[in-house]
Amino acid sequence: MEYALIAKRLAGTAPAAPLDRRDFLRLTALAGGGLAIYAAGLDAQAADAAPASPKPPADPSPFITIHPDNTVEIRVNRLDFGQGALTALPMLVAEELDVDWKQVRASLAPAGEAYKDPMFGIQMTGGSTAVAHSWQQHREIGAAARQMLVAAAAAQWKVDPAACKTGAGQVIHGKQRASYASLAMAAAQQPVPKTVVLKQPEAFHTIGKGKPRIDAVATAKGQKRYGLDLRRPGMKTALLMRAPTFGGQVASVDAGAAKAIRGVVDVFEVPTDRGGSGVAIVADGYWPAKQARDALKVEWKAGVGGTASSDKLMAQYREEAKAPKLTAIKGDMSALAGAPKKIVAEYEFPYLAHAPMEPLNATFQLEGERATVWAGTQFQTIDQQAIAQTLGLKPEQVTLNTMPAGGGFGRRAVPTSDYLREGAAIAKAWAAKGHKAPLKVMWSREDDIKGGYYRPAHVHRVEVGLDAQGAVTAWDHAIVGQSIVKGTPFEGFLVKDGIDGTMTEGVADNTYGVPMRLRVSHPEVAVPVLWWRSVGHTHTGYVMETMADEVARAAGQDPVAWRLARYDAKKHARHIASLKLAVEKSGYGKSLPKGHAWGVAVHESFGSVVAYVVDVSVADGRPKVHAVTAGVHANTVVNPTAAVAQVQGGAVFGLTMTLPGHAITLQDGVVAQSQFSDFPPARIGDAPPVTVHFVPSNDPPTGLGEPGVPPIAPAVANAVAALTGQRLRRLPFDELA
Repeated sequence: MEYALIAKRLAGTAPAAPLDRRDFLRLTALAGGGLAIYAAGLDAQAADAAPASPKPPADPSPFITIHPDNTVEIRVNRLDFGQGALTALPMLVAEELDVDWKQVRASLAPAGEAYKDPMFGIQMTGGSTAVAHSWQQHREIGAAARQMLVAAAAAQWKVDPAACKTGAGQVIHGKQRASYASLAMAAAQQPVPKTVVLKQPEAFHTIGKGKPRIDAVATAKGQKRYGLDLRRPGMKTALLMRAPTFGGQVASVDAGAAKAIRGVVDVFEVPTDRGGSGVAIVADGYWPAKQARDALKVEWKAGVGGTASSDKLMAQYREEAKAPKLTAIKGDMSALAGAPKKIVAEYEFPYLAHAPMEPLNATFQLEGERATVWAGTQFQTIDQQAIAQTLGLKPEQVTLNTMPAGGGFGRRAVPTSDYLREGAAIAKAWAAKGHKAPLKVMWSREDDIKGGYYRPAHVHRVEVGLDAQGAVTAWDHAIVGQSIVKGTPFEGFLVKDGIDGTMTEGVADNTYGVPMRLRVSHPEVAVPVLWWRSVGHTHTGYVMETMADEVARAAGQDPVAWRLARYDAKKHARHIASLKLAVEKSGYGKSLPKGHAWGVAVHESFGSVVAYVVDVSVADGRPKVHAVTAGVHANTVVNPTAAVAQVQGGAVFGLTMTLPGHAITLQDGVVAQSQFSDFPPARIGDAPPVTVHFVPSNDPPTGLGEPGVPPIAPAVANAVAALTGQRLRRLPFDELA
């Protein structure tokens, strides 16, 4: 292979024909690095299923490159959008590879067969699974690479591989030492071992040790490049004017004033999400494109969502909650009618936008029958296919480069690939007009909040019967809200008997073992909805934990004691440990300053249990959170530094749900909010000190990206109830303000 072609291929400018293992090895060796190849796809498995028998480890080549200076580059098959995957996953590999952390570098992998999640069978980031699903795979990758390096050294020295050891990026045999860099070429010729032996926890030198994020310095210096920062030679910027209602279409457009603005290159119509159409503006930069969009005169046909109004929907949901159509748990409610005491509670939760700090964006470069795309995507496999379909290409003709993203909270994991399909349609129309320049398609903050996908609105209705001693005799629970997975590729395994399991998670497991009936309705509403950080747990956790507090107090019991008495000692050992840890570290039960009260909530999501104890007061009609103490059971914590940050971030994110005005409302299909000024996030003054404590464990890790969100709002609401006697049934806490 000629060096010129190798250079082009490394730069990503030559056709990406499939490479066999040794061709790719020779190619990367000339570039200064060792192991590289795409592995065969892994079979999809359920997230909590264990393989029937051990599988051979994945080929390390796509994940690891050993450079001549003996640094090790580890390619991360996820999106890093603040949660720290770019650090945690290399820690798993580095541990078993036996390299010093200072030798490790990391980069985000493009879309590729080798990088698919071993459980889900697609390349993705979501469900707090990045570390949990990589725990075994990435450790095996590191161990396999180490074993191949040892085999290469042993062959050169003509010694038994079992007599060699490794450390600090070297293979050692007596007085003989060889760096991994010197062995990389020979190691890549070795077969991938069929089995590997992984370290025991007591031998860990990297896992469990707090590490600063690999990209921390670059981020602090403003040197980290997000998708929004990408620049390509000759690149133009595109904005899209969407209809004010979901699925709306262009009836007529007057682009004269827009085209007259300096820097505007072209204006044209394109298809948009949900069968709509819009107007794309291409310009030399964002500002002229925005000015041109503001100058457009467009008449619209109302779309499928043109009649949706929040007040009418909530009234419909409240009525439907009295007699839901589907039953998830069939419980005997005969004791409810004659219960000496009843609690009847109706909860309302609004639509919510994801509102990540970096709005959506993607850069497209079309060259003949090839396309190169740069995007911060959570769904590389799905998005690569969607882009290819829109462009009339095969997925292998689309190179999708994963860019770091400034947040996402689920918005970059869209089964419809809406923003990338729209971007590809703009790029396709742009290229059809004879343009060759790359195109960055951007969303403004207003686009993000007014035209995105939302956490669906929900109504819960709960009727609880109590006997004379305050014990629960019946718990009738109804939930009404849109399904987020109906009509998507996930419907097949997330919808059962017509019920979207993401809506009932957090209730259906019935942690407190009460006599429960659970019923559900999924109204058909033409508002685009999507998972939002911690998905159904955002509302189910609130209802279950505020109701637990209310039932405990109605029975004259301390809310902590009530919970501990009802947890199954074996089934809920992690709940018990988390709650006891939070109680111990917070000083719960001790006296607080006048006007303060304790609030408690415990919730399991994504395999992890988070217990919060909060110290709250009320001033000027708003809760003031003075301190948050978290007891967390997430099994093995790979990077404690990042794990603490995840829980702290989750707590602040969850507090945002309580802030007055934090709701998406619609009137005749039009979203009222458009900016952080009328959809306020938590700001520094709203962020209390959050102290995080982990229950020690050597079990495989569980999720941490989302579990910190659900329990914080109910913990605060429970403290408010202790102070004021008022039960907050609606988020955000406008009724208290």
